[in-house]
Amino acid sequence: MTRKPSQEITAAWANLVRVQQGLLAAVEQDLKQAGFPPLSWYDALLELSRAEHGMLRPVELEKHMLLPQYSTSRLVDRLTEAGLAERMTCPIDGRGQYVAITQAGRNLQKKMWDTYSGAIERHVGAKLSNKDAAQLCDLLGRLA
Repeated sequence: MTRKPSQEITAAWANLVRVQQGLLAAVEQDLKQAGFPPLSWYDALLELSRAEHGMLRPVELEKHMLLPQYSTSRLVDRLTEAGLAERMTCPIDGRGQYVAITQAGRNLQKKMWDTYSGAIERHVGAKLSNKDAAQLCDLLGRLA
């Protein structure tokens, strides 16, 4: 027989999902009001900027982003069309591809951070002490 979650565990799950959805929606709204593209663009640009030589294979970007493949592919297409990233052929095998961040992509990611960090502070930092945030990180780390 499978163990059923307690009421407390079920309530924690529901709150976690609601809070995650609400926070993401609030951050997305803040970015939109500031005239920026969606949060997924920032996340992709951040991962590319952190990567060695500013480039990742699409499958690596997909793993970092935790998005389904079709979403990553469309996202890369949009970033490329906007001049924020470029597709490059792998110099070793000639068949594989890399996605590389452009200088325009680096610039946008840095500009977006001002609004994004403000949203994090407004929607999370203003409601939690540093001690609370550390405890939350610990609790969420157990679920990861």
